[in-house]
Amino acid sequence: MSARLPLFLRQLRRPPQPAGPPRRLRMPCRASSGGGGGCGGGEGLLGQRRQQNAQAGSSRGRGSGAPPAGNSIVREVIQNSKEVLSLLQEKNPAFMPVLAIIQAGDENLMQEVNQNLAEEAGLNITHICLPPESSEDEIIDEILKINEDTRVHGLALQISENSFSNKVLNALKPEKDVDGVTDINLGKLVRGDAHECFVSPVARAIIELLEKSAGVNLDGKKILVVGAHGSLEAALQCLFQRKGSMTMSSQWETPQLQSKLHEADIVVLGSPKPEDIPLSWIQPGTTVLNCSHDILSGKLGCGSPSIHFSGLIAEDEVSLLAAALRIQNMVSSGRRWLREQQYTRWRLHCLKLQPLSPVPSDIEISRAQTPKAVDVLAKEIGLLADEIEIYGKSKAKVRLSLLERLKDRADGKYVLVAGITPTPLGEGKSTVTIGLVQALTAHLNINSFACLRQPSQGPTFGVKGGAAGGGYAQVIPMEEFNLHLTGDIHAITAANNLLAAAIDTRILHENTQTDKALYNRLVPLANGVREFSKIQLARLKKLGINKTDPSTLTEEEVRKFSRLNIDPSTITWQRVLDTNDRFLRKVTIGQAHTEKGYSRQAQFDIAVASEIMAVLALTDSLTDMKDRLGRMVVASDESGQPVTAEDLGVTGALTVLMKDAIKPNLMQTLEGTPVFVHAGPFANIAHGNSSVLADKIALKLVGEEGFVVTEAGFGADIGMEKFFNIKCRASGLVPNVVVLVATVRALKMHGGGPSVTAGVPLKREYTEENIQLVADGCCNLQKQIQIAQLFGVPVVVALNVFKTDTRAEIDLVCELAKRAGAFDAVPCYHWSMGGKGSVDLAWAVREAASKRSRFQFLYDVQLPIVEKIRTIAQAVYGARDIELSPEAQSKIDRYTEQGFGNLPICMAKTHLSLSHQPDMKGVPRDFILPISDVRASIGAGFIYPLVGTMSTMPGLPTRPCFYDIDLDTETEQVKGLF
Repeated sequence: MSARLPLFLRQLRRPPQPAGPPRRLRMPCRASSGGGGGCGGGEGLLGQRRQQNAQAGSSRGRGSGAPPAGNSIVREVIQNSKEVLSLLQEKNPAFMPVLAIIQAGDENLMQEVNQNLAEEAGLNITHICLPPESSEDEIIDEILKINEDTRVHGLALQISENSFSNKVLNALKPEKDVDGVTDINLGKLVRGDAHECFVSPVARAIIELLEKSAGVNLDGKKILVVGAHGSLEAALQCLFQRKGSMTMSSQWETPQLQSKLHEADIVVLGSPKPEDIPLSWIQPGTTVLNCSHDILSGKLGCGSPSIHFSGLIAEDEVSLLAAALRIQNMVSSGRRWLREQQYTRWRLHCLKLQPLSPVPSDIEISRAQTPKAVDVLAKEIGLLADEIEIYGKSKAKVRLSLLERLKDRADGKYVLVAGITPTPLGEGKSTVTIGLVQALTAHLNINSFACLRQPSQGPTFGVKGGAAGGGYAQVIPMEEFNLHLTGDIHAITAANNLLAAAIDTRILHENTQTDKALYNRLVPLANGVREFSKIQLARLKKLGINKTDPSTLTEEEVRKFSRLNIDPSTITWQRVLDTNDRFLRKVTIGQAHTEKGYSRQAQFDIAVASEIMAVLALTDSLTDMKDRLGRMVVASDESGQPVTAEDLGVTGALTVLMKDAIKPNLMQTLEGTPVFVHAGPFANIAHGNSSVLADKIALKLVGEEGFVVTEAGFGADIGMEKFFNIKCRASGLVPNVVVLVATVRALKMHGGGPSVTAGVPLKREYTEENIQLVADGCCNLQKQIQIAQLFGVPVVVALNVFKTDTRAEIDLVCELAKRAGAFDAVPCYHWSMGGKGSVDLAWAVREAASKRSRFQFLYDVQLPIVEKIRTIAQAVYGARDIELSPEAQSKIDRYTEQGFGNLPICMAKTHLSLSHQPDMKGVPRDFILPISDVRASIGAGFIYPLVGTMSTMPGLPTRPCFYDIDLDTETEQVKGLF
């Protein structure tokens, strides 16, 4: 037991170091050539022990110069540990187990023992030194810190016996308790599950030394353990009984101690012998094993020269072997940790569903389910306490440090949910996504994660309503999902509008000040000193001005530095708002007299249309996000060169505003399975996918046998194509399966059914069986399957079943989908049944994911911009060719000249048709795709051609959703969301 270890080699103790505040010490000892390790030269620790053994040889009954057999056992244990660790590091070169020892007191000898053995085995060790008078709470605080430190794989305590309370011992994480002192490890040992726990190294050392060093056969022996306490006593009794021994335990003050000592074949001394207990009570011929320090000090031999034992194993042998066995436990801990990094099946407590018929409203279903506390969910899926930031009871942000911790863990399977060309009502991609992960995790016990976009609040109060899924396949609480969440969109709004303000303000000040006055304000004198800021130094470097002293710039350099000369007619950066407001589509700014006559026409976009949202969705680190924000082009100068956020000096401020938004948001489904909700870029002028970071973190958390399911906005021709060509290029991730969502009603529309309008009841063609319409409309489904096959990814069709669909219609769709090349086609009932209704889909996805993915991009980014646009138009949409407007051609020439020609393409077109005309359903053919304009999101990293007119600010309908949204002021419950 580690409380004993500071006492074991008291004779060898060096002068104590003064105790002070907690400190972590990396001991600079090196293993000696003797193999036993040492500090201070010679043969080190084992050499010193041989000298002691020679001095105490007569008491041991061994030759005075013969080293004890325990030395060879120690070497064997350390060598075995070294070999196992080397094998682990062959497959995981960066892996290095770390043992932390919390020490309260002035015992420094065991630091050397532990350090030398650890270094010989090839692992690291760190000491946390506390003052001797440290309180129980102070020790526990240190334990809790080490528990959550992912760099540490084992933790031992080197503190006084008085500090070894149950509260302290059980503060240790059982998986890091390499001394086997926690109740959980002891309980597993007693239950017979020694392979699942850590066993006390001291207890194991005693058994090893008795059997191998003293040559004792323990079967049938009477063993008395005297003066041992707590976990050591319990572990010894358990291990001896497993060897067939008859074990007794006693304390020194027990009245029958003399008779027990007389009867014993083996006596284990667990604590110092009191003076009033004569050694003559121990029968000659008895094997005595000492775990205390008084016999080692020489009292035994001097006090009772006439007593002869058959074998005496002193405490230094026990302590050294125990230290070696602790190292062995450390290697085992590291091996378990590595195994968990590869794949650990979650012990997830899933929430039970009791579906009702008819299915209630979404918010009623959401409110009927009580979500798990988000910290409980986080722990279930393997997140550490310091890797989450909790927002309320049911939401948390996940820190990016997780990616570093799990960098060596294999990714799970990557599944994209896309759809056929939808009706204006949408066809349930989010619902399918959630139903699929509920089926995988809650019903098939497979780790899975859903990664969804955060919805804009604008449509929530407009016509579409919420976006948390629906029925019994939802993210909960749905009102928190749809309203504010953790404020990411508000952060984007603030950052976007700060940049917009910086643009117009810069133009105003440049128009109203001389070069000198402008320069003096940009680089002001502060406390008698004038200095460039870091971002201003970067601008100087960009301009080729290699100076750092503001007073040394020439007049021409001052002018170049101070003036951006933004051409107002080229400004592409708009202000944003997360509200549908058609009257902000065109506004005039700068009409107040304080703006000195400078005004211009501008517009507001919906917040999710901001390029900053696209940057958030595509970035893979805080550093990368800062770089992308700085690269965002907001306008051109009077000479046609791009003006960036970096030029305006606002990059750092934007990053500060976005530093929390970059962390994915953790929520859960109705069945308690995990969901990341992060980023929500527009699916037309941007790529319409959730964040790369959420996907990457989720892929690590699920492990190599798990699944991450994410969705793409709009139909597969838009969202899926952008997912592959833009998101996968940025992330480097390779998808395994595409789940293509279809509905009977959408197929009927493509087969020639009447138009569908949001908010208007469906016509009878959609609510009654019509096999012909379905058959005719399956051409769109077949085309979308073919689009997915262009990228080499297997397709599983998920038919999202509505209550009006008939069996004949369902069977027809599934049959035609398989004929078109789908790996499988499965009807899904998650809306009415939850995950249980998508179990067949889950099996199909799992089987498809086991097939080899032959993923490929559609085009090479080095192709000219026009050729990349043409490739998408012809291969994906089915167009005969493209037609560029003069403005579009001019923009393409400009972007190519500015060095942006090698970016991927993000087509901005209607989602209601494969063509540019929303009314052209099915599979339009032989059309010319008109490109009216071309714009660039340089920070996000793509060029987006506009096909026709594209609105970036939705309006409100005659009867918006807000008529039905209300708050119960007594319960504070939200009403009317759907």
